[in-house]
Amino acid sequence: MRIRRIIAAVFATAALAGLGLTGAATAATAVTPVSVTPGECTDNGGTIDRTTPVLPTCRGGTYDGQSVD
Repeated sequence: MRIRRIIAAVFATAALAGLGLTGAATAATAVTPVSVTPGECTDNGGTIDRTTPVLPTCRGGTYDGQSVD
């Protein structure tokens, strides 16, 4: 009976460790986009700066410094 509890604890620990690694891998692959839409910029607290030479840029908020498409 004691061995069954130990084995169950080992499997539970391994399962939880596996979930932790999967979550870390998913978080590592989440990358901010290179350019955002005007709506995404303003919805996330930014403003559109149209004075930049090539493309408008999002200033402030989540997407600060990203180009706006």
